[in-house]
Amino acid sequence: MAEADLDAIIRQLAKQQTKALTAAVKKRRDALLARAAKAKDAGGKAQGKALATAAYEQGLAAAKRLQTAADNAADAYARAMRKAAEDAAAAAAAASKPKADDKPKAAADKAETKPAKTGAKKKAAKKAKR
Repeated sequence: MAEADLDAIIRQLAKQQTKALTAAVKKRRDALLARAAKAKDAGGKAQGKALATAAYEQGLAAAKRLQTAADNAADAYARAMRKAAEDAAAAAAAASKPKADDKPKAAADKAETKPAKTGAKKKAAKKAKR
């Protein structure tokens, strides 16, 4: 299981949780319907059936949200792992390329160390005289 894709494991666990949640929702609905059947008046029976229906719908909606969230998490993980693999391949390709000559870079470094020809010396001399 060490080399298993975690996105598949995320989906599998979410599927198990969704099944368990759906079973619990159905059990709760059946209990509410049984209580509604024991009601003595028609209003109580109707209220119990309506409560069972609402509880069932809300429970199924929660199960669907759970499954959607797990799918989104699994997709995000899979995308992140593909991106990490691409970045690692690009880094390996960049590391395997031969390095460029240092001579042009050294010339650029020398140019940076020379003072700029903008009259900085003259300005400094004028400030010193003041």
